[in-house]
Amino acid sequence: MLSVTGGVWVIGRSSVPGPTVPSGPHTIDVRTASRVATPRPPTLGAAFGAPDAERARLATHERSGLDCTIMAHGAVFFISDAHLGAAPPDREAERTARLHDFLNSLPGRSEALFIVGDLFDFWFEYREAIPRRCFDTLAVLRRLREAGIELVYLNGNHDFWLGDFLRETIGIRTHNDSLPVERQGRRIWLHHGDGLIGGDLGYRMLKRVIRSPACIALYRLLHPDLGIPFAHWVSHFSRESRDELRFDGDRMWREIAEPRFAQGYDAVMIGHFHRTYERREAGREFFVLGDWIRHFSYVALEQGRLRLDVWPAQGARLPEAVLR
Repeated sequence: MLSVTGGVWVIGRSSVPGPTVPSGPHTIDVRTASRVATPRPPTLGAAFGAPDAERARLATHERSGLDCTIMAHGAVFFISDAHLGAAPPDREAERTARLHDFLNSLPGRSEALFIVGDLFDFWFEYREAIPRRCFDTLAVLRRLREAGIELVYLNGNHDFWLGDFLRETIGIRTHNDSLPVERQGRRIWLHHGDGLIGGDLGYRMLKRVIRSPACIALYRLLHPDLGIPFAHWVSHFSRESRDELRFDGDRMWREIAEPRFAQGYDAVMIGHFHRTYERREAGREFFVLGDWIRHFSYVALEQGRLRLDVWPAQGARLPEAVLR
């Protein structure tokens, strides 16, 4: 079962009733599509319980009847920096629902979603527990996989401990550091964006230490009721000093984008800076993805063309105090 203890969902053997996920008014709602094709899984165990993610995906596809061949020619979407769990639940409800609304719009029009780091303000998998605050979003992502959408998750500087639960149970392909993406005739270089600007040597060294197996093993010695709140406390100070305070588009073009163009990429895409930015020169494109805190922005790749947009287009930005 998945039961609640402190701030985590604990993984066991029996089951409890499944969560309710906010619906969205756009395109196809994942829950509606599942309901037409097959009864909704009655338990959390049924929703998440497959030990082999790929076998579960194929079985779900067979049950659902969703035409994944059509979806394979759909758009590719890129998002970053939602930092879910950064604020109390009542202060995050609006922006979380907005993210879920966007995710629920993807079946039928998308073949893949790339999460370019920091979807969660903190992520760490204990052997028998996951953070409770993440559960509703994980349920939405799982249903995207059931709809045949490929999910790829690059770690960021807040959620760098991505583990087996995301890969084996949710069906997400996780990746460390940079990732080359070739879709629709484009060669795109993806990275969360942390540690790429010159002068970040100290951070890059710290990054190697905290992602090491020894550091992960030591952190697991902390009980989740201590480890997770402590990590959120540390994350608060990280947000206060994040790199958006020294955002320099020209420098990023020179130090981040141009070296990748020289390697043969025609587009470079990063997150981390919590700013939206795009620059196009001579067939080369550079994007900073923004966030899902104030900008609600994403990049879409459709028919070989990249565009930076917000969800929904007419939506107003939330105040900066949402994270305080």
